[in-house]
Amino acid sequence: MALTFELDPAFDRPLHDGITALWAEVTDSGGAVGFVPPANPGEIRSELLKHLSAIAEGRTRLLVGYDEDGRVAATAFLARPTHRLMTHWVLLHTVMVHPRLQGRGLGRDLMAAAADAARATDGVEAIRLTCRGGTGADRFYASCGYKEVGRVPGAIRVAPGDDRDDITMLLPLFPAPRGVDPGAP
Repeated sequence: MALTFELDPAFDRPLHDGITALWAEVTDSGGAVGFVPPANPGEIRSELLKHLSAIAEGRTRLLVGYDEDGRVAATAFLARPTHRLMTHWVLLHTVMVHPRLQGRGLGRDLMAAAADAARATDGVEAIRLTCRGGTGADRFYASCGYKEVGRVPGAIRVAPGDDRDDITMLLPLFPAPRGVDPGAP
């Protein structure tokens, strides 16, 4: 099975509902996507509205993966930093693949589609992302070519007594000049 990816889809009620449902499913399966189980659809809708505002302002792009039945099965948001000295990279966030489809290589397909979208964005040279420690996400992103470039111990409080590292990872999109390590802090 393969997903069909669309960058910057027209946003309508089915897409809104599909992303909300996906986000809830990923949250309830233990995915580190900004919430902890059990998912609260009202909180998810509120967060999605923030993303939609950023899309409307031209600061964020949405990548959606659809399954063979046309249902939302994967998402990733690519956000351009607003600081004038940081416009040469994008922040990838809210990366999700439906739990029923995980383990089939579709996450790698989503990451490749996100890298293609970033490469096609004028002036973008790298993708930066953060992930929650203790989930294995950092190993997955490393297997997709990302390099850990920073870590803040205990920065994410999942629950009282359950603090996780906030891990920053980077994927250079183009070969670095000779002698330059793009992952160096």
